[in-house]
Amino acid sequence: MKPALVILALGVPVLLAACAAWLYTPDRSRTDLEARYLDAPTDYVEAAGMRLHVRDDGPRDAPAIVMMHGFGSSLHTWEPWAQALAGAHRVVRFDLPGFGLTGPDPTGDYGDARSLEVLAGLMDRLGVARASLIGNSIGGRIAWKFAALNPARVDRLVLVSPDGFASRGSAYGQAPAVPASIRLMRFVLPTALVRMSLAPAYGDPTLITPALVARYRDLMLAPGVRDAMIARMEQAVVERPEPLLGRIEAPTLLVWGEKDALIPISNAADYASQIGGSRVVALPGLGHVPQEEAPEVSLAPVREFLE
Repeated sequence: MKPALVILALGVPVLLAACAAWLYTPDRSRTDLEARYLDAPTDYVEAAGMRLHVRDDGPRDAPAIVMMHGFGSSLHTWEPWAQALAGAHRVVRFDLPGFGLTGPDPTGDYGDARSLEVLAGLMDRLGVARASLIGNSIGGRIAWKFAALNPARVDRLVLVSPDGFASRGSAYGQAPAVPASIRLMRFVLPTALVRMSLAPAYGDPTLITPALVARYRDLMLAPGVRDAMIARMEQAVVERPEPLLGRIEAPTLLVWGEKDALIPISNAADYASQIGGSRVVALPGLGHVPQEEAPEVSLAPVREFLE
């Protein structure tokens, strides 16, 4: 073999190994993440057999609100809304199992039934007999399912771009195929990739700040969270929502960004046709997470509805 070929044969594996080592993204230290994103040690609450990261603001005797975030997010997505509502309400938000500082569910179960069990357990643990529920994306799906199955515990329901109907390329009753590219995030999670994944959630991607990207990426790098996110995707079998939606008794407000590229606003009509007396508020120019993109504008109809 010629010397140049020998050098190439030896050098390519070394180069590939060096690139892999450079791209590899390990989990972040929980201690470091808590220093940034945990307000107080008392924000950890034991419920439903696991430790949840919770923020609980406002008067304890005021009407309660429980907020639930979407996939890959955390309780921080609600911060502007929570602070604005906490004067007249008790506002509870938490990192859903498998996300943020809550981290993996020790049961390994990320199905909706387990999510509903965790929500009920948290409300019981906090002494919240009834609450208005606010949910975004998968948090919206958990909210409307809870309202359908536990009508006596839900005052009002606010669904922000909720998940629940099968999307294009998926089918009811079937476990989805998780692409290999998604599985790779367990090992490689560059900042640019996180920013790219956030872009479709915003009507105006220029509003995505470096601090926002850093927060999402940091909390996705919490120990065990990436594995939990992949497990949740593997277990996300969508069932036809109509039978449960028709059982919802709570007054319901559907809030949708007109530029939502993740769950299109056309889905709002599907929900409205199934939930009796529900009302739709369309938000021009906004995307999938209006509570982050334009908190004051998006909160106005919600505040009016709740109060």
